[in-house]
Amino acid sequence: MKPVYKTIAHEASASMIERRSRFIATARPAATEEEALALIAQMRAQYHDATHNVYAYIIGENNIMRYSDDGEPSGTAGVPVLEVLRKEGLIDVAVVVTRYFGGILLGAGGLVRAYGACAKLGIDAAGIVTRTLCDIVRLDCDYATFGKVQYETLGGGYQVKDTVYGGSVSFYVYTKADETQQYIEKMRDLTNARVLCEVVGREYVDL
Repeated sequence: MKPVYKTIAHEASASMIERRSRFIATARPAATEEEALALIAQMRAQYHDATHNVYAYIIGENNIMRYSDDGEPSGTAGVPVLEVLRKEGLIDVAVVVTRYFGGILLGAGGLVRAYGACAKLGIDAAGIVTRTLCDIVRLDCDYATFGKVQYETLGGGYQVKDTVYGGSVSFYVYTKADETQQYIEKMRDLTNARVLCEVVGREYVDL
């Protein structure tokens, strides 16, 4: 698993007009090739009357990169879309750029610029996020100790996943893997070992 990677935050679309041709970019997070193919199938159905449905996707698992010009001259459509993803350093992303031909030929250079520009609009609309692989640390303590633990945790810039109140407090905190032991030791020192700490999981977090 990558310690850090960049992807998009959510599905989004954007459109533009270039010399009377309408271009529509739809970007969606895709953790698997199946999810990318599902977006392509959906856009082909939704825009079944379009001239072209060009796509590109990059999946981190198995380092999969695919693209299609969908009938445009070779290298003028799918490659520019893929290059946008590569330039931004994104993975687990699929983009479909739909074109409705407006009657004016754009030429190879014009197509490259238009497909690349529209893909960038779609990515920008979806929002780029950096995901960091974090440990989930559970801290169990009494209510008298909790205030100090919470204050130091938030003050240290750590992100809280959840807080469960019962006979005692269970406090779940995200820590970067290389900071986990340091955080646990800090909490133990802070509370004179009155807090119980345990790593209970690991997941990606937008920090």
